[in-house]
Amino acid sequence: MNKIKIGNFDVYGLTDGTFLLDGGAMFGVVPKVLWERKMPADSRNRILLSLNSILIDTGKDRILVETGIGNKLTEKFIDIYGVNREPDLIKSLNKCGFKAEDINFVINTHLHFDHCGGNTFKDKNGVIKPTFSNAKYIIQKGEWEHALSPNERDRASYLKENFLPIMEFNQLEFVDGGKEIIPGIKVEIVSGHTKYHQCVFVTSGENTLVFLGDLIPTTNHINLPYIMSYDLYPLETLENKKKILKKASEEGWILSFNHDPKHFFGKVELKEDKFEFSPI
Repeated sequence: MNKIKIGNFDVYGLTDGTFLLDGGAMFGVVPKVLWERKMPADSRNRILLSLNSILIDTGKDRILVETGIGNKLTEKFIDIYGVNREPDLIKSLNKCGFKAEDINFVINTHLHFDHCGGNTFKDKNGVIKPTFSNAKYIIQKGEWEHALSPNERDRASYLKENFLPIMEFNQLEFVDGGKEIIPGIKVEIVSGHTKYHQCVFVTSGENTLVFLGDLIPTTNHINLPYIMSYDLYPLETLENKKKILKKASEEGWILSFNHDPKHFFGKVELKEDKFEFSPI
């Protein structure tokens, strides 16, 4: 179990398993000879990535950030992306002593299938329903609108069965820009990967944790030029990486990584114009 304290809050690192994505796409303009030292590729040029989530228990509320890839997958999809959901998100949640119905809020950084697939599930009658029946799902209004009408470049990343049922079951709560969801937990738009991608900031006492989403998907993306080809606005990713990492280094923030297969949490320190990672 991965668990840390942020002031008075307990923060758990959860997983929905692993999947594989093209290494070149994950590292953009960085040559394979460099990135493969950090994350070796398989025979299909795919690298192993985790489907990480965090659970924040404030003592009053339980907030889940990201829901992984979910169980509504075809065999073809599982083969293409090498999905291995063992353990899955619900098992991971149960291991920490919680059930799906204990969750009050679900926050999606954005609506790509590997971040919100577990928002919903297919019941024994084939009806797709929200997985977390007592939760409000917090989604940026702009991200929702784009997900409903994506362009040709990112259409395959948005699967409507992962998010439309949330509205149908009246569990959707839009935010439009930065907002405090409950005391100590806020979302801010941090664009780059998508225009309305949001990061989650958790503050209690003197401690702050930032869930990075796809701004910095793994610890191997801390190096500033390491930016995914999937990012729609890579120069915005670059500028936002600089800002977040600078603040994290100066103020001792804990960072939480969405796709790192080894590390849920860590810190960065600026040394000789380069950010260095240390795990927690």
